[in-house]
Amino acid sequence: MSKDLLSNWEKKTVERQKLYKQYLQRAKKNNVLRQLPELHEEAFSKIDCLQCANCCKNYSPRFKTPDIKRISKHLKMKEGEFVETYLWEDEDGDFVLKTLPCPFLGHDNCCTIYEERPSDCRRFPYTDEDVMIRRQSLTLKNSTFCPITYYVLEKLLENEKR
Repeated sequence: MSKDLLSNWEKKTVERQKLYKQYLQRAKKNNVLRQLPELHEEAFSKIDCLQCANCCKNYSPRFKTPDIKRISKHLKMKEGEFVETYLWEDEDGDFVLKTLPCPFLGHDNCCTIYEERPSDCRRFPYTDEDVMIRRQSLTLKNSTFCPITYYVLEKLLENEKR
């Protein structure tokens, strides 16, 4: 079942964006939140992030002040030097990476600062949080490049039919 679900997921998720949007808009928040922990675990048991790393290759997390402090200390850099070397301020006023893929992504798709990574990276893809419902545009965007987000959305739709 799940192998079929994941086969050709990149094409399927693009085709199903309207359906996902409609579902997220009408879904009962508490019902969805009850299902997320189990679906999140199930998705992570079937999908190996190290085989994918699309998030690290194509998108930047936000680097908040605590992230900048922690990572620059880990790298033995001054905070200003870290920001100047790796980050820029986007139109929302957030610090994001200057370059993609992430400069901390290793050739083996492992994060070279994993223990110190930004909180956005720790939480991604937010499939066990109310962010799934609260920030619907982010969930829809994430489903286009993250197979875990796609998987959780598909399972939510499947469970709704029951």
